[in-house]
Amino acid sequence: MNKNNIHLIFKTLKTKDPEPVTELNYKSTFQLLIAVILSAQATDKSVNAATNKLFKIAGTPEKIVALGERKLKEYIKTIGLYNAKAKNVIKTCKLLISDYNKKIPQDRDTLQKLPGVGRKTANVVLNNAFGQPTIGVDTHVFRVSNRLGIAPGKNVIQVEKKLEKNIPDIYKLHAHHWLILLGRYTCIARKPQCYKCSVIDFCDFKNKVLKDD
Repeated sequence: MNKNNIHLIFKTLKTKDPEPVTELNYKSTFQLLIAVILSAQATDKSVNAATNKLFKIAGTPEKIVALGERKLKEYIKTIGLYNAKAKNVIKTCKLLISDYNKKIPQDRDTLQKLPGVGRKTANVVLNNAFGQPTIGVDTHVFRVSNRLGIAPGKNVIQVEKKLEKNIPDIYKLHAHHWLILLGRYTCIARKPQCYKCSVIDFCDFKNKVLKDD
């Protein structure tokens, strides 16, 4: 896809939603980190349902450590992979207390040293908490990037690198959210709702379908 069309895609998405934000609920950078760790292979809706209760009684590293792994599981047991996530959350909280003075690291490499924090999680935290123009490639971003043709790739790293290269700098801060929302509510996996897509005119997927027909 040429640069002009990529520019028009993000210009259109910005016009429709100038200041997109994450749909995860949180009141601190720490709570955001925990919510994003819990959101791996889970929906934001399911995470919010759990953290809305959890954060009322344990919204800091110390309180989650005091809560303990067994009780933490009771709050997050409706979320996929909750056993492993509970272990990682407790370990991360302990590390934040012992090694980072309860502060969330502001660089990707250090964030990824925390249990349960991969590249995507780190990018999401850096973007939402610290305003860095990072792009977390989840299943929605991966699908939309390939379908539109703005960053085709066989794995998330390829897609992330191409997005960083292809997206104009003026759109990078919010690009992650625009692509997630497009994938979550319009460009869905099984039956993309092309009829209501604001960037359908620039879509490689649409053009391929028309060609095949």
